[in-house]
Parts: sequence; C-alpha cells; structure tokens
Amino acid sequence: MQKIVFLFFFIFFSLYKYSYAKEEYFRTLKNDKVNLRLGPSFEYPVKIFYKKKFLPVLIQESSDNFRKIRDHENNSGWIHISQLSKKKAAIVIDDRLIVFNKPSIYSTPTVILKKGRLCKIIKCKEGWCKIKVDKYKGWIKKVSLWGLL
Repeated sequence: MQKIVFLFFFIFFSLYKYSYAKEEYFRTLKNDKVNLRLGPSFEYPVKIFYKKKFLPVLIQESSDNFRKIRDHENNSGWIHISQLSKKKAAIVIDDRLIVFNKPSIYSTPTVILKKGRLCKIIKCKEGWCKIKVDKYKGWIKKVSLWGLL
C-alpha cells in the first residue's frame, strides 16, 4: 500500500512540475523608447516609458504578440515583441566592479564600473563574461551581472 501511495505522489508531483514550469529568459529592449503596459494589448494604458536601448528584461509570460517582463528594479508589465531584441546586455549589480584584461582576478585591471552600469555582452565562459562599455572592453565575473541566466 505504501508503494502505491508513494507512486501516486511521485507521478502527481512530476506532472505538476512539468505542466506549470515557467520558461524564463532574457531579452533586451530594441529601441530608445519602449512602453511598458499594464496588460497584453495596445488597449491597456502605459505604466512606464523606458528610454534605454539594450536594457535587459526578464521574459516571464507570453500572450499573443506581447511578453510579460520584469526589469532589474522589479517593475513588471507587458511589452510588444517588436520592441525586444536578442542582443545580449547586462546591468552591474555590485558596487565598484573591476573589469579585467583577461578572465582572471590576477590579470591587469582595465576600468572600474559602478552599480547600475549597462554593459554589452560579447561572450561568456566559465563564470566570466567579456563586456564592452563605451571604449572599454574586458572581463568581469558573471555573478556580478543582472541580465544573464
């Protein structure tokens, strides 16, 4: 009897996990002016105006041609898919983050970034990401960035 109950709970929780699992991923804003709406339609009012191209947003849900997003400040709402890009960018979440010449803390420091700075991602490997900020390029630890999974 215990085996049957155990099997029942195992199957139930397995199905529950897969039927309600969310597929979250990051995208960036395609334009300098993007509207965040209260609902998944142009009929809903605008909640926030974003004015930063390549700002990373976390996609949480989808409805037709709209995506429910969350930004680095926990604002959430709906954006039309035409306003999203697959280009990679991230925001620095640590104070005074050092950018290195190579993916090692023992390499030459290049520049120091402040919290909230937007970085374009060139590539990532083994916990490090190569970034570009203005005229600077270098490597930073992936855990210090918001906008990457």
